[in-house]
Parts: sequence; C-alpha cells; structure tokens
Amino acid sequence: MTSADDFHQSYVAALHRYLATRDEDSLAVGHELGRRALQDQISILDIIENHFRLIDERSKTVAGDADTALEFLLQTLATLDIATRGFLDGTKRYAEERARAEGLADRDRFRTAVVNSLQEGFFVADHDGTVTEINNAFTDILGYSAQGLPYRWPHPWLMDKKTAAQQMAVVRQIGSAQYETPIRHHDGHLAWVAVSINAVRGGGAGRDVYVGTIRDITAERAFAARESAVLRLATAVGVAKSMGELLEITLEECRAAVDVQRVIAVTWPPGDGEPIVQVAGEPHETSWRAMDPVLRQVFLDSRRQLPLTARTVEWPDTPGKARGMVAVLSGAADVALWLELRVPRWVIAEDRLLVTVLIGHLSLAVGHVRQFESARETSLTLQRAMLPPVTPPPGFAVRYEPAVPPLEIGGDWYDVLPIDNHRIGIVVGDCVGRGLPAAAIMGQLRSSARALLLTGARPATLLEQLDAAASFTPDAYCTTVFLAILDISTGMLEYSNAGHMPAILAAPAADPTFLDHATSVPLAVRRNHSRPEGSHALLPDSTLILFTDGLVERKHEDLNEGLARVAEVLGDTMRLPVDAVADAMLDRLAPAAGFDDDVAMVVYRHELAPLRLETAATPDQLVVVRRQLTPWLRAAAVPQEQACDIVLVISEACTNCVEHAYRGNDTGKMLVEVTAADGEIRARVADWGTWKTPPADPGNSGRGLPLIRAISDAVDVANTADGTRIDMAFSVSTPLD
Repeated sequence: MTSADDFHQSYVAALHRYLATRDEDSLAVGHELGRRALQDQISILDIIENHFRLIDERSKTVAGDADTALEFLLQTLATLDIATRGFLDGTKRYAEERARAEGLADRDRFRTAVVNSLQEGFFVADHDGTVTEINNAFTDILGYSAQGLPYRWPHPWLMDKKTAAQQMAVVRQIGSAQYETPIRHHDGHLAWVAVSINAVRGGGAGRDVYVGTIRDITAERAFAARESAVLRLATAVGVAKSMGELLEITLEECRAAVDVQRVIAVTWPPGDGEPIVQVAGEPHETSWRAMDPVLRQVFLDSRRQLPLTARTVEWPDTPGKARGMVAVLSGAADVALWLELRVPRWVIAEDRLLVTVLIGHLSLAVGHVRQFESARETSLTLQRAMLPPVTPPPGFAVRYEPAVPPLEIGGDWYDVLPIDNHRIGIVVGDCVGRGLPAAAIMGQLRSSARALLLTGARPATLLEQLDAAASFTPDAYCTTVFLAILDISTGMLEYSNAGHMPAILAAPAADPTFLDHATSVPLAVRRNHSRPEGSHALLPDSTLILFTDGLVERKHEDLNEGLARVAEVLGDTMRLPVDAVADAMLDRLAPAAGFDDDVAMVVYRHELAPLRLETAATPDQLVVVRRQLTPWLRAAAVPQEQACDIVLVISEACTNCVEHAYRGNDTGKMLVEVTAADGEIRARVADWGTWKTPPADPGNSGRGLPLIRAISDAVDVANTADGTRIDMAFSVSTPLD
C-alpha cells in the first residue's frame, strides 16, 4: 500500500467519524490530515476528488451530510492553502530579488566600466587605510595590479610615509585632502602623483571608508625639478673648490632629481699612473683596484663614447634594467662620472634629459675646479715658502692651517728664529685682508722682523722698528704682531704686543695665564706712547701658545669665549708632547665647517736645560759659578731660601776643588753639572786632581764636607785614579711664587 492509499483510508475514516460526532475534536483531525498531505506530497486534486466521490456514495443512504462534509474538507485544505500561498509569495519574492540582482550586476558592470574609463587612478581604502579596489589607470600609473589586492598600510609604493600619514589624519578629521608626493613605481623608478582623498562616513559596517584619485604629474615635476636642479647645480658648482666638494654637490642634486645612490668620478692622470677614484655616497670605493671589476670595465668602456653624453648601463644580474648611467666630462676622456641608481630600473626620457643637462654643467665645473686646484697649489706653495722651515728648534711646534676656501690664503704668519746660543725670537702676526695681496704684505713684514730680531734688540724696540717698516709697506696698516724673546736657559720670556691676541701660558698646578700686560695699537697706527714691554718666567714643564685670531674668533660669539677654549685645551694637554698639543688645538677648536680664517700657531714646552760649567779650579771662578747657578735655580722654581743653601753647598764643593785637588802651582779644571727632575735638584762637582788625606787636626779648615752632608739630602763622594767626584741631591719642597 502506498502512502497516498494510506492517507485516503485515514481521510475516509476521519470524515465518517466527524459526520457521526460533529464535534470540534473530530474536525481538528482534518487539520492534521492537511499537514500530513503536505508532508507526504498528496495531490490536492486527489483529496478533493476522493472526498466528493465518498459524499456521492453516502448521499444515497444518508441525506444532508454534504454541507457538513465540505466543512471537514476545507479544514483539511486550509494547511495546504497556507503552504501554497507561501510558495507563491516566495516565488514572487525570488523573482523580484533575481531581477534586482540582475539590475545590480548590470549597475556594477556599468560602474566598473566607468571607473576603468577614468584617466586618473582610482582607489578605495577601508578604515585602516588598506586599499581594497583600484582601476586600470591606477595600475598604469603605479604598476601595482588588482591581483595584488589588498594593499595594506603603509602602501608599498609610498616613499614619503610621514607626509602620507599626516594627510590621512587630515582626511579623518575634515573629510578630504589633496597633496603631491613621490612614489616608487613597481618597476623601481621614481614618479610623482597628485592625490585627492575623500572620506565616506559610515560606509562599511558603520566605519568610514576612503575614496581617492591619483594623477601622474611626473612630467610636470620633472620639468620643474630639471629647471630647479640645473639652476641649483650651476650655482653650487660655480663655487666648488675641489673635486670632492663638487661630487658632494652633484650627489645631493642628483639624489633629489634622478634618485641616485652614489656618484663616482674617475680621473686618469697623464702617463700610465693609476686612475684616481673619488666617491660621494655609499658604498665607498677606496681605490681603482678595489672597485668592482664590472664597474671598472664600465669606466674603461666609457672613454670610447662621445663626451657629454650619458649612457645607461645594465648589470648582468638585472637584464633589461639600468643599474646606472656613465658619462665622460672632458674632450680628453680623462674624467668619467658614474651615477648609480638606488635600484635597477628603466630610465625614463625625463631622467635622460635631466642628466644630460647636468653633465654639461658638471663638465664646466670640472674645468673650473682643475684651474682652481692648480691656482690653490701655486698659492699655498708660495705662502708656505714664505713661512719658516717646518722643523722648529727643540721644544717648539708650529702649525699653519689655511681657511676652508684654500685659495683664500691670508696674511697670517709665524716665525721662530734662534738669535744666539740661548735666546730664541718668536713672532706671530696677522695682516689685514686675504689672498695674494695679504700674503705679499706678510712676506715683507716677516722678512723685516727676521732681520730686526738678529740685531739683538729688546721686543718693544723691535716693534717700534717694525712700525717704521710697516709705514713704508703699502696696505700694511693695522697689522697685528706678538713679538717675544725667550731665554731657554732661564725660562725668561720678554714680549711686546701690537694689537694681537694675547699669548697663553699654562704651568703645572696653576691656572692658565694670559700674557696681556704689554699691549698697544697695531703696526702703522698713530700712537702717543712708546711700545710697552712685559716679561714672565716660564716654570719647568709649562706650555706657551701664540696664535692668530682664526683659532678663536667665531661669528656671533664673544672673543673671550674663544680664548677660554684655548686655555682649557692647553690645560688639558699639558702632559702631552708639544706636537700633540698643537694637533689637539686644531682638532678640538676647529668649527664643524672648518676654520673660516687662516690659523698660524706656535707652541713651546719649557724644559729647563741642565747647567754645565767647566772652569779653571781657581778662586776667581767661584763667583762665576754662583752667578750662573742662582738664576738657573730660580728658573727651576726652587724657593729662594733653599736656592741659597744649594748655592752654598755647591760653592763649598768647588772650593774644595780649588784648595785640595791640585798640588803646588798646578792649575787644573773643575766641572759643575746641575739637573732638575721629578722635584729634585741633582748636582755633581768633579775634578781631575789627586786626593789628599785630611790631617788629623785640620784647624779652621776641613768643615766643607760636613757642611755639604748637613744641607744635602744625599751625598756620595767617589775617589778614583782620575780625580774626585761629589754627587749631591736636594728635594725641592715648594715651587717658587
């Protein structure tokens, strides 16, 4: 039996029951049968047909049941009616939604066609800035296709991420922004775009989305950049003073205009010498031999190409893309330039045009630099020839540092000239002006000062005589000079200053001293008084520095600040060798951009020379010994009272030589040697006579040796076949005030 047969039997039974009882419960069974018909997919027509056949058969026996049976049928069909109407409504809604979807698809296709027809790049970004939709023009401009979506923030084409982030913040705040920015095309080349962004408030899941356009303005920017770069480069290279400076300028301009990583210049010297390599940027090639062989071959090949033309060069590992551009900057093909791109890429026409224009200006600049370097070398050779030899007397260090523009040599000079065995003349001067005229004046005054120093006159007198020489020298007006005479045996410095920087003296355990007590007006300036003169004793291990104003003068700074810096460096370097002191002065005091005025400098470290006296062993020489020993001890910073004791002891030792070393009328020699070291005075008195045994009763004599032992801290007497030697030592307690 099928489910349909079973359903109809159940329907007949339920209908008979309802006709018999006519109650609500029996009627409700019809509703359940309707639900069963839906479930078993019983045809409505079958139900109706079976129902009326049953009623026809029953009406033959029972009259009046047709209306009651119809009520049961309707109850059964009610469920089926609801389902039918729901199906029809669903079908209708489906048809409507399908028609709507087809309309939307047509509209999306229309929107896509419209967006892709735009010549400007179009994009949509979500609330996080992630690009979720782009058009064909966007791909053409940036090289990034729709297959790579989504492009998350920060976008891979951004170069100026800071500006892009700032503009996004503006869009979030006010709803729109327009700006221009550089971008990195997918193939690596630099491009410029104009960006316009607008916010769609609550566009997706209640969050803002962003719609924007980009327009390629590379050509516009390239033209403006080319004009600006050419103008800047032409101006900058016109003042370049060296190939290194020229390359730095070129690198910065090419970085902004062509997006290069480094610039390399190779110069072939005359003959068969190794090419000179100069680099701006990284990596830094150290020499021709250390250069990448591929790049070295590029330079060699470039010498066969036309001058002032740029040739793009591919690297073996990046075929089809340029690694850089090479050009020859001279007709002799002895200077070649390599512009290395940041990443291998295709070089566009705008890049080629810009590089060609830049190369033309660079070629002129290279010629200018070569002429300048030749003139600079000639000028510096001339000026250095005017200066004294670079090897000064012992204890001295001299330096001459040209200003940053090396050709602009000035009138600064120094001189250290031995006058006799123990006196040295020191001169540091500065003529007004710069260049060869100032150097010529300097040469004349320096020669005059040298000649005057040899006369042996005192410093003040020498400056007055130099005044007369300056008055007959054109343009020598207002020359400043510090002139001093140093006695290296005593450490006494006598000086006179004609409007110059004061000398600075640093001594152990003391603050630096400025020697500024003998200052007057510069040379050839009218004055009403004689030149003053000062003196100062240099203690052992003290350091003296004389210098020109280029070492200390700075724009917008008080001169005393510069002098204080010199004093500080001098105090910090007192323990260094004198040459190291001079180097430290230049290193620590040089401005970041270099000295903007010439610097001439003399540094002296005073070390007291040992005293050595070899005289006849006669009474009259005892006074000579005392007269030379007394100032030597003063120069050694021995306190006066202790110096008197030392003079007494050494004089007593010399008296022994006079009285006891030689017999009869024989007159021999005696030697006195005195040194100062490590806070101690050591003395030796020696003769070449014969030792005499002291008598048992010396009477009023024989007290010399006990006196020597009593005053000295250590005494050693040695008798040899060659004579007698007395060694004495004295500890110096306090320095001389």
